[in-house]
Amino acid sequence: MYVRDAKNRDEAWLLDAIEQLGLDDVAFRSRDYVIAVDQESGDRAGFGRLRLHRDDDTERIELTGIGVLPEWRGRGVGAHVVERLVDTAAADGFETVYVLTDQPEYLRQFGFAEVDTDELPGALSDRLAEKREFLGGGVVGLELAVDDFEMPERFREAFKNAEPADAGEPDATESPEDFGIDPESATYKYDTGR
Repeated sequence: MYVRDAKNRDEAWLLDAIEQLGLDDVAFRSRDYVIAVDQESGDRAGFGRLRLHRDDDTERIELTGIGVLPEWRGRGVGAHVVERLVDTAAADGFETVYVLTDQPEYLRQFGFAEVDTDELPGALSDRLAEKREFLGGGVVGLELAVDDFEMPERFREAFKNAEPADAGEPDATESPEDFGIDPESATYKYDTGR
């Protein structure tokens, strides 16, 4: 597995995945995303994006649209997407990143801490109201100094050998019932009479 910047050819997949996971796609631009990809199969497993907010003369960066396809969950994919986003924000000169989420516990394990609504920068406070309207109550603001990001070792290990949940051999045993046929009463057009 590895995480890379999204490319134009990823746009349709991203939009489908965002819709499938019920995430918001406000101000969608595929070039803002990173995507986790299985290096063996080329399958895309998860994604996330950075969204820039301007507040007076100050710029803030938000990690948003973070999603992992159900079959890839529990394999460190989301953790590595978050890590890549934090690293990108740091490389772009941001010292702090923000997340507005209804699942704060997941992000707390990386060092994110809750921010009181009154202490959020203006643009992010407005965005929080939008997200609460979209996701319902329970959305909180979190912040992290980029140098304080911590990756739990269990996510690194899970990511190294990640495979989708249904990666086993497909069950090749098919029965007449799989096709809606009752073998006790079915007649066949080409019955040989044996």
